[in-house]
Amino acid sequence: MAQHTPPAPRICPACDGFATAAVTLGGRDPRGHLRIITVHCPACQGAGTVPARRVREGAGA
Repeated sequence: MAQHTPPAPRICPACDGFATAAVTLGGRDPRGHLRIITVHCPACQGAGTVPARRVREGAGA
């Protein structure tokens, strides 16, 4: 019998796979380092992928 492989994860349409970004807050701390925060995509929670949708067969699809 043929091997059934799970469908490949789809790239998140909200972030195009770039799920995490570093945003500068403007300015530097007393040591001279840039102040940044890390932001995650709210659609995929920072994973970069979303699960593939199941395709239903039949009249109700």
